[in-house]
Formats: sequence, structure tokens, C-alpha cells
Amino acid sequence: MTGRNLRLRRLRGNDAARPQRKRGAQPKVVALGGGMGLSASLTALRRITGDLTAVVTVADDGGSSGRLRDELGVLPPGDLRKALAALCGDDDWGQTWSRVIQHRFSSRGDLHDHAVGNLLIVALWEQLGDHVQALDLVGKLLGAHGRVLPMSAVPLELQALVRGHDPRRPDDVDTVRGQATVALTPGEVQSVHLVPQGPPAVPEAVAAVLDADWVVLGPGSWFSSVIPHLLVPGLLDALVETKARRVLSLNLAPQPGETDGFSPQRHLEVLGRHAPKLALDVVLADEAAVPDRESLADAAMRFGAAVELAPVAAPNGSPKHDPELLAAAYDRIFRMHGRIGPWR
Repeated sequence: MTGRNLRLRRLRGNDAARPQRKRGAQPKVVALGGGMGLSASLTALRRITGDLTAVVTVADDGGSSGRLRDELGVLPPGDLRKALAALCGDDDWGQTWSRVIQHRFSSRGDLHDHAVGNLLIVALWEQLGDHVQALDLVGKLLGAHGRVLPMSAVPLELQALVRGHDPRRPDDVDTVRGQATVALTPGEVQSVHLVPQGPPAVPEAVAAVLDADWVVLGPGSWFSSVIPHLLVPGLLDALVETKARRVLSLNLAPQPGETDGFSPQRHLEVLGRHAPKLALDVVLADEAAVPDRESLADAAMRFGAAVELAPVAAPNGSPKHDPELLAAAYDRIFRMHGRIGPWR
């Protein structure tokens, strides 16, 4: 068996039963991303650890978040709200509050399509004048199973260089501005950057990454939710320097517009172009979403990572992760690739 094949493993759902961890032996986990991809990861991770921190992108400029950002000059709260909702428990209290903060008003007035959680978060920011303290307070109210932090304390604009954005000029490269626009852009995204460039990282987010046992990056919109974390210098330095093990969780399918036609290994290639110093320990992928396993193993080896294949997709055939299956895959990875002995 070749070295490459030794690094390509398959995790079976019936082989991933989760043992009860001893108190104090659970891993410290930090998950980075935004939107529904991060929510999927958090919903799974809160099932296997009580020491969980979400670090969330703050470049959203669409919908309720974009309107609040434009009107009040605040961080876009939408992805932070989604992360808090994902961390709510499965009991009546948690599920009720999850529905409440996700609720959107429907009207003919200014409140139309605003999410309750967005308004609550922004109100506390204005009352307390502290992003982290306000989010911690919302988490306490919800009984959230973890902490939510913004990756930066300044609103960011995502810009992308896109080849063929205008179908009439398929070879030209144009600058596309705004996360919502980048996520749905026609053409081929070449690279992304943030405005302002080199934004400051939230110190608590940097500290969480440096203190973690495991860091999970992805799944999610690749250019608009995953890669932006690597464009914040302080956060990237922490990801490179941390002693934590690093897991990259791949998407179940390419995203229309942003990553149309991307293979799993192509996702790794563009990640490497944006953060050439980043090392990984494990690349997690759904076994049914990887047509060329050897090419993915080769791409992962450039990061120093092993590939773990597991059934993590929802059984109804939709391109969504199943929380229980994803939790089982993460738990098995933490046990198989973790250090010998207690977590801390």
C-alpha cells in the first residue's frame, strides 16, 4: 500500500459511535466560517464538546445585515446570529430561542425582512459598546452551547477578481465587490481580498485559536465565508502558529456561481494560494462527493494532511450536512488523530 493510500481513510457511520468522555477530557474546539456552512459545523460540534468557540466572518452586505450595516455603521450581525442559533440546545428553551432570533418580520414597512436576532445583537452593541461582551450576553440569554466571536471588529468589504464576470468578455478579469455579489457571481473567481486590507483581528478570537486543541475550517461558501478568515493577518498568524490540530471540512457540492465546476481538490488549491503557509492535519469529505480520491489525497498532502472520508450528507439527497453524521465524523477524527492522553 502506498503512502498516499495510507493517508486516505474512510469513516463509516456505524463505526463512529461516540463514547462518553470523562469530565474535563473534552477538547477545546474553534470553528471558523460563516453562514449555513458554519451553522452546520456548530450544530454537529456542540453535540461532542462543551468547549466550543465560533469565529465568524463579518463581510456580509446583503439583506437585513446589509441594511443595518449601511444605516448604523455596525458589523453585519447576520452570520453571528446564525452561529448563535446553531449553538442553541435541543431542549424547549434552546429551540424556542433559536426560532425567535431567526424570525423575520413580514410587513410593508421598514421592519420587513429584518431578523429579530439582528436587531437584538445591534441593540446590545449600542448599549454596551463592546462587540464581544454583547455577543456573550446574547449567548447567555439563549443558553448557547459555546461562544460566538467576530473575526474582526470593523465592517469589511469582500472584493473578488473574477474572470468572465461579463459573459460578453469571457477572458477579461473584473473586480466584483460585496459578499452577496461574490457568492453568486458568474465567471471564475481568481482570488479575493478584504477592504480595508489587513484588518485587525478580535483579540479573543486569536486567543481562542492559540488555546484550542482543534480548529475546524469550513464547510461553507469558499470565497465568501471560508477564505476571508485567512485574509485577517492576526488570525492567519494564529492559525499558522497554533499547536492545535486543524481540520478542513469540505462542501458536499460546488456552490452555483462562486465555485461552479470545482472539484474537491480545487477547493484545496485555491485555499493554498490564499494562505501558502497554512498547514492542515485532516481534510474531511463526504465519500460520495469525491470522484477522484487519489487527486484529493495528493492535494491534501501538500498541506501535510490526511484525508478522512465519511458519510456526512443528509439522507434526503439535499446538499446539506446531517448533524448527527457530521458529529460522528468529527468525534472519530478527534479520537483517531488527537494526542495521546488528556486533551489539556
